Amino acid sequence: MLDERSRSLLKTLVERYIADGQPVGSRTLSKASGLELSPATIRNVMADLEDLGLIVSPHTSSGRIPTPRGYRLFVDTMLTSRALDFASAGPELAAAREQLHPDQPQRVIAQAAQLLSNLSSFVGVVTAPKKPSVFRHIEFLRLGERRVLVILVSPDGDVQNRVIFTAHDPTQGELVEASNYLNAHYAGLTIEEVRERLKGEIDALRGEIAGLMQAAVQVGTEAIAETEDQVVVSGERNLLGVQDFGNDLGSLRKLFDLFEQKTQLMRLLDTSSRAEGVRIFIGGESRVVPFEELSVVSAPYEVDGQIVGTLGVIGPTRMAYDRMIQIVDITARLVGNALSQR
Repeated sequence: MLDERSRSLLKTLVERYIADGQPVGSRTLSKASGLELSPATIRNVMADLEDLGLIVSPHTSSGRIPTPRGYRLFVDTMLTSRALDFASAGPELAAAREQLHPDQPQRVIAQAAQLLSNLSSFVGVVTAPKKPSVFRHIEFLRLGERRVLVILVSPDGDVQNRVIFTAHDPTQGELVEASNYLNAHYAGLTIEEVRERLKGEIDALRGEIAGLMQAAVQVGTEAIAETEDQVVVSGERNLLGVQDFGNDLGSLRKLFDLFEQKTQLMRLLDTSSRAEGVRIFIGGESRVVPFEELSVVSAPYEVDGQIVGTLGVIGPTRMAYDRMIQIVDITARLVGNALSQR
């Protein structure tokens, strides 16, 4: 455990480095901390902090900078960030509140990502809401020999079309009969509920209806997989101007690969969606954030009381965490409010 003097000096060092981007020396730390300590005493404390892996001395400077472990201690125990309300959020957030149109959910998501990027000057990321796997209506349309078009309509009017190949060549009359049966007995259920019920009822159904039902479940599963896990990313180019990345082309290439592939982004944001409130991930401390120089501030957002997605800011470890927490927190509430009005 750090004593109060060491905690105070570490806090001051992290805050100075975040503000200035320059390694912090003992003389600067002595003036900024407000503590009546000699430079020699401060150097001794800094040496202890370095031994603990909380700060490190770059090769080009006698000053110190925080390590990911130092940032983590700062964020967990020394950071104070007051919650913002909409009234005091500032003109940019107030204007954004007016621009988030609840009847256009995809536009809400895109605007939220751009808002996060603009306010943070880093990268904004938002996962699109996970849609419930429910169908309101289903139709089958004969296209030709053993080729059938499946049309699935969701409760909010989204339409998914798939072509399937059947074991035998059904007539359009048989397809209409199957559609009527499925709409009467399964409409309004989730795809998972349909799959479970189908396991117990498959033997009782006529062969063609059973086959079409299994095909419809597969179509629904594929359609949901395509619409889920969409990540909207905005502001990647902002990282080109970040001092911490600008001179390291290898790090920049890895970061842009992360944004391009999005799989790792989804894994990271999915971790955030399982917790309440704002979470901070600092690079190098776990597999969640694979890059030493990278931090992520994220939060889930809710629609009608249910968590449906996650949003966040991705930037260098040297970021103003208190400001990022406020930006992410209020943007999550803005998005949730906008989508709940649908």
